[in-house]
Amino acid sequence: MSTNTSEEHAVIFTFLSKLGLEIFYPNKLTLRSLLEINKNSINEEAASSVQKIPWCFLRKLFKINAECRGCTQVSNSEDNEESSDPLDLDLYTADESADDRVNPLDLVTALFLCADSFLQQEMALKMSMCQFSVPLLMPHVNNSQSTLMLWALRDIVKEWCPHLSESRGFVENHIVQAKIPLFSFVRLNNCSLSKSQILNQVLSLGQQYHNYFIHRDMKGGAIKRHIANGLAEVCWYLPRGREHPDVFPDPIAFANLRGNMSESLAQLTFLFHVSTATFVFLDKIEKEEHEILTSLQDVKSKMFLVVNRKDGSSKEDMESVRKTVKELDLPNSSVKVKDQRVNVVEFSDKLSSTINKITVGKPTMSIENMLDKAVELGLSVDECTSGDQKKTAEKLVKGIGVQKIPDYKSKELPLQGADWKRLSQLEKKECSSKTHGNLAPEKHKSQLQREQQQIKERLGKQKLSDDMKTFINQLPKNENDSKSRDFFLKWMKLKLDAHSRDQLSSLRHKWKEQSNKENKDVEEIAKLDQELLESSLGLEHYMREMGLIYEFSLQSQNSADEIRRLPGLAADLLLDGYPLELLDGDASNIPEKWVTDVLMELHRKVGEKSRLLVLTVLGVQSTGKSTLLNTMFGVQFSVSSGRCTRGAYMLFLRVSDDMQDQLNCDFIVLIDTEGLKAPQLSQLEDSYEHDNQLATFVIGLSDVTIINVASENSTEMKDILQIAIHAFLRMKQIGKKPICHFVHQNVAGVSAHARTLTERQLLLDQLNEMTKIAAEMEKQPSIKRFTDVLDYDIAKNNWNIPGLWHGTPPMASVNTGYSEAVADFKKNLLETVKKDKTDDVSQIPEFLEWVRSLWKAVKYENFIFSFRNTLVAQAYDNLCKEFSKWEWEVKKELISWQDAAKLEIFNSDNETHVETWKILVASKKSQLLQKLEEQKEMEKKLDEYYERTDIHVNLIEKYKIDFINRISSLKVEFQQSVNIALDFALHEKKSSKEAQDIQSKHREMIEKEVMKLLSDREQCTLSDEQLKRDFQQMWTKVTANVSGLKELKISEKVLEQLSTHFSNRNFNEELQNIKDLKDIEEDPFEVKSEHVKVPWKGVQFWKKEASQRELQSFAVTVIESCTRSVQGIAKTDADYYESFTKDLLEKVDDSLKGHTFQPKFEIDLKLHICGIASREFLQMHRHFLSARDPKIQLEKYRPQYLLDFIDLYKKVDHCQRKADDFVRLCIKPAVEEYISRHLGTNIVDQVLAGRHSEEYSSRHLFQSNIQEELLQKEDFQSFVKFIRKYEICVKDLIFQHILEEMSEDKALCKLKSQNLKVIVNKITDATERASKGEDGVLLPDNKESITELIKNMHRYLTKDISLSEEAEKTALFQIQSTCHPFKESLIKSLSEMNEQLQEEFSKSQDITETVNKLPTKPQDELFNRVFGCGQQCPFCKVPCEAGGKKHEKHHAAVHRPKGLGGYRIEDSEKLVETLCTTDVNSERKFQCADTNGEWHPFKEFAKIYPDWLIPPDYTREASDYWKYVLVKYNDRFAQEYNAKPADVPEAWRSITREQALKGLKEAFNIKD
Repeated sequence: MSTNTSEEHAVIFTFLSKLGLEIFYPNKLTLRSLLEINKNSINEEAASSVQKIPWCFLRKLFKINAECRGCTQVSNSEDNEESSDPLDLDLYTADESADDRVNPLDLVTALFLCADSFLQQEMALKMSMCQFSVPLLMPHVNNSQSTLMLWALRDIVKEWCPHLSESRGFVENHIVQAKIPLFSFVRLNNCSLSKSQILNQVLSLGQQYHNYFIHRDMKGGAIKRHIANGLAEVCWYLPRGREHPDVFPDPIAFANLRGNMSESLAQLTFLFHVSTATFVFLDKIEKEEHEILTSLQDVKSKMFLVVNRKDGSSKEDMESVRKTVKELDLPNSSVKVKDQRVNVVEFSDKLSSTINKITVGKPTMSIENMLDKAVELGLSVDECTSGDQKKTAEKLVKGIGVQKIPDYKSKELPLQGADWKRLSQLEKKECSSKTHGNLAPEKHKSQLQREQQQIKERLGKQKLSDDMKTFINQLPKNENDSKSRDFFLKWMKLKLDAHSRDQLSSLRHKWKEQSNKENKDVEEIAKLDQELLESSLGLEHYMREMGLIYEFSLQSQNSADEIRRLPGLAADLLLDGYPLELLDGDASNIPEKWVTDVLMELHRKVGEKSRLLVLTVLGVQSTGKSTLLNTMFGVQFSVSSGRCTRGAYMLFLRVSDDMQDQLNCDFIVLIDTEGLKAPQLSQLEDSYEHDNQLATFVIGLSDVTIINVASENSTEMKDILQIAIHAFLRMKQIGKKPICHFVHQNVAGVSAHARTLTERQLLLDQLNEMTKIAAEMEKQPSIKRFTDVLDYDIAKNNWNIPGLWHGTPPMASVNTGYSEAVADFKKNLLETVKKDKTDDVSQIPEFLEWVRSLWKAVKYENFIFSFRNTLVAQAYDNLCKEFSKWEWEVKKELISWQDAAKLEIFNSDNETHVETWKILVASKKSQLLQKLEEQKEMEKKLDEYYERTDIHVNLIEKYKIDFINRISSLKVEFQQSVNIALDFALHEKKSSKEAQDIQSKHREMIEKEVMKLLSDREQCTLSDEQLKRDFQQMWTKVTANVSGLKELKISEKVLEQLSTHFSNRNFNEELQNIKDLKDIEEDPFEVKSEHVKVPWKGVQFWKKEASQRELQSFAVTVIESCTRSVQGIAKTDADYYESFTKDLLEKVDDSLKGHTFQPKFEIDLKLHICGIASREFLQMHRHFLSARDPKIQLEKYRPQYLLDFIDLYKKVDHCQRKADDFVRLCIKPAVEEYISRHLGTNIVDQVLAGRHSEEYSSRHLFQSNIQEELLQKEDFQSFVKFIRKYEICVKDLIFQHILEEMSEDKALCKLKSQNLKVIVNKITDATERASKGEDGVLLPDNKESITELIKNMHRYLTKDISLSEEAEKTALFQIQSTCHPFKESLIKSLSEMNEQLQEEFSKSQDITETVNKLPTKPQDELFNRVFGCGQQCPFCKVPCEAGGKKHEKHHAAVHRPKGLGGYRIEDSEKLVETLCTTDVNSERKFQCADTNGEWHPFKEFAKIYPDWLIPPDYTREASDYWKYVLVKYNDRFAQEYNAKPADVPEAWRSITREQALKGLKEAFNIKD
């Protein structure tokens, strides 16, 4: 025996080695490894070597391809045969074991020997689906024992319809549990008749012939077998329920023992004992065979001999048969002779008649019940290894007993009961706009939230049920226990499926009876629908309960650690190919915490390499969606388990290392959903809404969506397409671009593709029509065609797939065309993914964000309005940050260009005519226009940004136009501001020339008198005191008649601008009555009743009074803002310029937008503001004149002229003093101006790089930070200032930030020093260069060369500084030195000036004064960066946070209770506590001037305010910040607004400061 065993092992091992399977023997090949997506998933290659044959077979088998048994030889072997000599005898006598062909039975046996238990089960299931025979007894397993493959067959479920009249219709059962008569077919050594062919014919009677059993005339069937002898296969005949074509009225099992029965006695004995009858095929009976047959018990009733009588059969052969028949006492009816005159079909017919007769009244045995007999006869059973798990599962299911499933669930699975469903309903109600009685919306919302919290607390206190404890304990604590886990879960599934079938069959029967009635009882059908749903119990319910235990952090004794490990267990299950329930269809809810933590655990387990390609199939129920997925990927989504399961499940398929880069993903995620338009659910009131939600949700999650179009359901299909189009439209709007394929099932025929071209065009026409309708509903009128929504190609995105069955089930064979068409579709799909791969792939964290945001949005009626995704927000914010950087870089460049242009204007020749300067200014404006047109840097960077594939730019595609518009508007803004600056430079040049002309005239006179005085005193000997006295007398006399500059009538100039501003409106009378603007009363502005506009008649007095109060508050804010703006201008050293008033009036106009008032209010307000401006501008003008007054300027030079006079008189060399004077009077002012010119942009850069850099990076973050600062300060007036005077608040804060940044570590001093170093180096360098001629040779060392030196310095420094000609002439008056000493003195003076200025900088403390006097004000630049468009929410006054000033929609992350903006309830005068984010999703209405006093639904606010987007709150906690503020300062806000405190919901009072801050961060998507 042992010798035989070792020989058998050697044969097996040799054969397995030939196939390359030896490493998997025994039972090491896993299902998980086969489901992995690899290169063969795309390219279906034929087997190029013997080692590839098994994989070719498995791949095809898993695709339900009936041709898989044809994988028996290497693809090029036939070519080799053709090239060989056909008459070479060696070809036919060579050792077959060495060739490249394999018998399919050997292949199947080898794979079953190598497969683990679960792969065996899956192979048997797929083989059964293909209508192949499956192994019942396996040879060579345990020490060459034969093994009953009970476990392998466990998963096969069959449906049939017996002919019994009392039957309720079809039967569905696990095939191993069904009591079906078994007929065994065996053969003796001498048998030339193929029993397999006969069996195939018997099974095919009444329908198309099919090869259920492999036989010698099939491809590879004639190849010598090496290991398959002793294999017993089984196949079933299952009736359809009709006399024709059913051959057998009841199901029958046929077993086929391979090889000579004499060599497989254990299998023969077993089969004989468990069979209803055994058919022995023979030509003759040998002595040994005779002994075997006669040794069997109960032969007479159970054995049939099938004798193949050939023409050449000898008498001895027949005699041997007769002898055995006689000894066995077999009746004639038990001997069936087939002679040459009877063909196989006729003979099969006879056999089937015999079988039918035998079946009647004979006891039957299920395969499950054969276990004991197998053990008794010494066979092993594959199931024995999972005994413990089986017992546990049986105990659990047995515990259900006769209880009704709903009763069992409420006891053992309590968390998924009524409370969980109620919680889901409450969440939907919170998102719903349906009326809520007399309750205020916020109170209703709080009430719903409170009830939700109570339910969560109640669920959290539930104790872990006994069954759930048992269930969880069976899940392994480490990865090594996964096999026992898998056995347990499989046993649970099998037992629960069987139990559910029993429970649901009667309910389904009742439902069918009700549905078939002429007068249908709709209520009864709906009740049965609900019962069917509630009576469903499967493995998924236990998994769901496990998730809910974690979701509500159920805390029972010593269970905390157990609960914490649950996501890890579920993640392991996902990795091992188990599906995870994503959406609980029974409650229509997602346990977000559970799903998030499970997937994040998976993310960690795979080393955070979790790029996902998500694929989903949508379609009408029972149109083969799950079968399509199963066929495509070899998975096993439930196709028909007798239960109606709602929701969505996800399955993770690993992508092999060699394909990860090509497909750009680590996993393919399959989402299988319940069928849409399910008839079982159609009676449920929310079924259409449910379908809509489900479709939007899964399409939103998917990268590839397959719409399964079943041609027989056209009406329902239209509904599905309508639902899908809505979903695709929504995805387009939020930046998702799924690929969509339409799969047309049950389309057969060679010309199907061509014939369906018309149908596909018709489908496209339907899609276009539906798209148009859907676009109108989704408020996207620009979309007219389906191709506007998706990249859709009528040829590439449509797939025709023939029907799955070739014939009528349950005996129909699988259509090979189905499998091949699905394989082609899969190949194309994956090839497309390879081709279109981007870096912008979701990993698990991003996928979870989509889950969360999509689910949140689908619960609202208006999806687009409600959708908000942190990935979108993040992508948008990142672009805003980048855009701000680009904008500032361009602006800095333009400021630099502007400064250079102004310098050129200032440095232009004073002797030229004014018209020349005007021409220069005009040319600069033209250059600017050209520069802006050529400035494409921002457009280029924006395009490059949108071409990136790693930052989710697809999600913000719709915002690109906003940024393009912003670039255009920036160019216009830049052009306007630079043009004004150039005009102002020209104005300053003219003013400067005017002052210098006067100064020059008097300077020349003074110099003349000085020289005259010197001439008069030259011969006298005078002391210094006498010289000073004489000089003073001369000076007084000469300067006595020096006139000052003429003062402009500033108030008239301002009034002139105001008149121009109102030129097109009838305000002449009011303006003519104004004598002097600066005399307009300086008392605070007061809003009068004539200022208030009442938009509709019959308004109550108190309402008008309230409007007056609101207008007064608004006026005060505008006046304060404008006053600050005017004061900011007045603090500079500039002169008044008409554009100041023009800009001021434009600023007032911007503030007035969106407010309602009488025209009288506008003119009075502008007069008041212009009055303030005229006073401030007059002071500024006087200061300017004072600085340039010729008399004052001359007086400034008096000490120098005195010293010049004394030195000339004494003939003293004054070289160093002259150099000092030149530096002090000419160089130093220019250096200070240079530093001031650059300091503004330097400060901005410093702030942007400093401690506040993050908040200035985007408007979004600035808003968040400013609110966080307010919360930390806890100062009520700061909140009021932020709400009521937002612009002023922001400007003050920015200025504070500048002061902080510049104070720290003497930052301002350092910036000044850096600029000083730059300009001093330039001047020093220019001085060195200027001391040489163009030939590089030093200038002559004479007095005349000094003029050349200074002229050269002017030329070299003209682009950096502007040197005053008058100061220069004064400083160099009567210089006696020569060039070389003067240059050296000049270098020394520059060094001293450098040190002096450094000292001044270090001592300077007044940062405020310095910043206010800068030409480029850093506070204004930073303000423009973060302030945006300045628009505020029409309801709660929150400022818009959208990027740039030009955008399609205004939006803000957090809205606030309207009472904070001063809104009050009409009757009670109480502040309004409602948030506009709540109101816009409610049935409430509003009334204001913009609605002309009409009541207008909040839900349709966009009709009144089309520029605003106000979605519901992003999260429940998002508005906690402002709720907290209102509660904390309720009384003080009421006092501030002269109202009564708001009625805040009780729940708001429990919000803490920490929760408020957390809510703020959540709303602004800020991670700690």
